[in-house]
Amino acid sequence: MILNKKFRKIDVELIAGVAGIIIMSLITIGSATHINTPSEDRYWYVLRQGIFTLLNVGVIFFFMNFDYKALQAYGKKLYIFNIIMLLAVMFLGQSALGAQRWIQLGPISIQPSEFSKIIMIICMASVFQDKIGQINKWSDLLPLAGYVGLPFLLVLKQPDLGTSLVFMAIFLGMIFACGVNLKLLAWMFGVAMACAPLMWHFVLKEYQKMRIMVFMDPNVDPLGSGYHIIQSKIAIGSGMLFGKGLFAGTQSQLNFLPENHTDFIFAVVGEELGFIGATILLLLYLVVLWRGIKIAQQAQDSFGMLLAVGITSMLAFHVLVNVGMTAGIMPVTGIPLPFMSYGVSALTTNMFAVAILLNIYLRNQKLQF
Repeated sequence: MILNKKFRKIDVELIAGVAGIIIMSLITIGSATHINTPSEDRYWYVLRQGIFTLLNVGVIFFFMNFDYKALQAYGKKLYIFNIIMLLAVMFLGQSALGAQRWIQLGPISIQPSEFSKIIMIICMASVFQDKIGQINKWSDLLPLAGYVGLPFLLVLKQPDLGTSLVFMAIFLGMIFACGVNLKLLAWMFGVAMACAPLMWHFVLKEYQKMRIMVFMDPNVDPLGSGYHIIQSKIAIGSGMLFGKGLFAGTQSQLNFLPENHTDFIFAVVGEELGFIGATILLLLYLVVLWRGIKIAQQAQDSFGMLLAVGITSMLAFHVLVNVGMTAGIMPVTGIPLPFMSYGVSALTTNMFAVAILLNIYLRNQKLQF
């Protein structure tokens, strides 16, 4: 009976969903990278990802001892820290693939824009909790948009359009949960569409424009920007129902598929595990997102509800865009697949997000007993 009560206080479904995705991640990363590692160890990437996974699990259990409501008091300080961190990237960051997004700390490359996502969720939840049911006109919406706009522009400057769009997805999810006037939301989309030509001419870089053009027709640049999409679609399509088997994918193993352990890891799943494997992975994501929604619905306070909505919006947008771009139905944006793509910064951000969801669930369960 005592053991039963303990399990009732932990969101077993959420933990199982995340654990299943991480297990599939380590297996897929091992398959994708075993012939291309920076050392003699064939499983260097797997070991590194596994070590940081275990460290992050420790962080989750540590954070479970604290009440998530304590984060509310740090909203302003975290916002200032976030701005300083993003400004530091502009002056101290290292460039890679045409973007200045990383800060080198010893052997680890840190991507501040990844941590910025979870920080902004906390900051927005802290500010937006007092606006529930009160976003009915432009004067209500614009200050909130400006609050998100500054870090949005700093990330866009790096340039990192993908993370900037994640900020927008989180913002939209949160104001929707706050009960924003839907007519106001429609007007906002209209203004965004009207500004699209200005974004195209004055904001987007040439390689970003090419990615959008390639999205429409990959054969516009088949050996350049279109190469990723073409090879990804070949990999997913060739996997058919059951896949070619682990370590047997041609596009991945023969290095036709670029970034096969990071942005395009879903294509490896499609090729080697087939439609069945890809479906299992998507069902695991469905479990995680479903639990995020349920935790938001059951939250006993506005701050906890908005935290859960922001995290769920972030994860849902990541899955939608990453899977969409590997399948050729979304432009390539460099957004990683949560818990699947290799990378310390993204993994830590997502694990901390799950820790917050578990914390909200745990505190709410305590209130019910």
